Amino acid sequence: MSKPIVLILCTGNSCRSHMAEGILRETAGDLLDVQSAGSNPAGYVHPLAIKAMAEIGIDISSHASKHMNDFLERDVHTVITVCGNADQACPMYPGQVARHHWGFDDPAHAPGDEAAQMVVFRRVRDEIRKVFAAYAAGWAGATPRG
Repeated sequence: MSKPIVLILCTGNSCRSHMAEGILRETAGDLLDVQSAGSNPAGYVHPLAIKAMAEIGIDISSHASKHMNDFLERDVHTVITVCGNADQACPMYPGQVARHHWGFDDPAHAPGDEAAQMVVFRRVRDEIRKVFAAYAAGWAGATPRG
């Protein structure tokens, strides 16, 4: 039996959704097929998101920015939006059982030099980690072990 697809959406699919995807894969990848996409994909993963995730031992450097419509033919179980724009633009997917909206600040808009921006990327990463680790624990608790 295939794992349920959890699709994490934001507008640009360059920061928040990739950080959430990396964290959820790390914590529940054995239970879920975790993907991310955007309503208006930037076409790249933000280098500071990659750097912030590497600091906690999660490599997202091979992730690619994708459009949410790429998943319209897939049996998506759960959609999680991490920004308000994606929440408003999000379609219903075939087989969709659940939808959640957990908004986070967009670290790509952080002002200042790289050091100041990294403070914001780390804060958002840690907020995402807290929420998505709890979500993963819920899946783990609901899944019978053989």
